[in-house]
Amino acid sequence: MDNFTDKHGSELTETRYFTFAEMPEGLKLRNGNTFGPITVAYETYGKINSTGSNAILICHALSGNAHAAGYLSHDDPFPGWWDSYIGPGRAFDTDRYFIICSNVLGGCDGTTGPSSVNPDTGVPYGLDFPFVTILDMVNVQYHLVRHLGIEKLLAVAGGSMGGMQALKWAIAYPDMVSSVIAIATSASLSAQGIAFNEVGRQAIINDRNWNRGQYYGSWPPDAGLSLARMIGHITYLSEQHMHEKFVRRFQNPQTQGFDIKSEFEVESYLHHQGVKFVDRFDANSYLYITRAIDYFDLKKDYGSIINAFENVLANFLVVSFSSDWLYPSSRAKDIVSALRVNGKNVIYTDIETDKGHDAFLVKNPPLEKNISNFLMREFEKISV
Repeated sequence: MDNFTDKHGSELTETRYFTFAEMPEGLKLRNGNTFGPITVAYETYGKINSTGSNAILICHALSGNAHAAGYLSHDDPFPGWWDSYIGPGRAFDTDRYFIICSNVLGGCDGTTGPSSVNPDTGVPYGLDFPFVTILDMVNVQYHLVRHLGIEKLLAVAGGSMGGMQALKWAIAYPDMVSSVIAIATSASLSAQGIAFNEVGRQAIINDRNWNRGQYYGSWPPDAGLSLARMIGHITYLSEQHMHEKFVRRFQNPQTQGFDIKSEFEVESYLHHQGVKFVDRFDANSYLYITRAIDYFDLKKDYGSIINAFENVLANFLVVSFSSDWLYPSSRAKDIVSALRVNGKNVIYTDIETDKGHDAFLVKNPPLEKNISNFLMREFEKISV
C-alpha cells in the first residue's frame, strides 16, 4: 500500500500485475491442458515482517476482484469490496499482517480471462478460453504467493467462492497454509444453487448480442448479464431482509398506474444492481466462474468430505449465517464434522443475522471479532 493519503483520509492502493506460465511450458490445468501466458492482477496491504510469517491471502467471491481495500485514486468514489474488514485495527489488521488479494483466473479485472487477448490470434479469447476450476484458480495464486517470496501463509480467507478457494488451498498445499478462514461456503454447491447459476447463464447466452461469446468490439450482452446479476442478487439476500428493506413500497405511491412498468422499490433496486454490474463485469467471465463454482465438489473429488480433509495441516475457523439459504449452515457443519473426524483443530460459529448470504460483505461485528481473535491466536502460535 502506498504511503500517502487521498481525500478520504485513507492510503491509496495500487493494483500490480505478475505474468508467468509463458508457453510452451505454461500452466497445467486440471483438465490436462497446458495454458499460458497468465497475468495476475493483485494488491497488497500492510508490510511483510522480517520472518515472512504474517502473510494472509484473501480470496474473493464470484463478482469480486483484487481491489479488496482502500481507494485506487483521489477521485475513487468507493473503496475495495472488503474495506471495512481490511486496514489498521480492523479484522485483518494491516498494522500486524501483510494482506494479499488477487483477481481469479478467468476473471475480468486484470487477471487473464475470456476478455483477454489471445496472443496466438490477436483477439480476445471468448469461448476459446479454457475451462477453469477452483483448483486452477488456487494454483495461479500459489505462483503469485511464491513470486512474492512467501513460503508459508499465516491464513487463507474468503467467503462464498472465496471460501471454496481457501478450503482447496489447505488441501492442495497443506505445508503452505497455517490456518483457514472459510465463511458462508460449502464443500459443494447445492442443486438449487446450480439451478440459479444456470438460469443466469442462460440469460446471457440467450441475449441477442452474445454472439457465442464473440461480442468484443461490438455491443455486449448487457441485458442478459444484468438479468443474471438480478437473479443472483436475490439469492444473496434473505426473505426477511428483503421484506424489512423494501416491504411492498412503491417508488411513487401518488402515481401508481397499475401497469407492467417497474413500480415497487424492490424492482428498482434489482434493476439498479443489474445496471451497475454490467459496467464492471464481463459476461463470459460470469459463465466461466459460475461453472467453476458448480463443479467444485470435494466429495466427488476425494470420495468423501472426510477424505478431502485427511491430510490438511491448517487450523480452521468456519463461519455460517443463520439466514443464508444459498450456502446454509448445514453445509458448513458438514465441513466442521469432516474436519473433527480427522482430528483437526476447528472453531465453528453460526452467526444470527437477517442479512442472508451477503452478511460477510457488510459490517458484521460478530464476524469481525471472530476473525480478529482467531488470527491473533494463530499469529501468537507461530511468533512464540
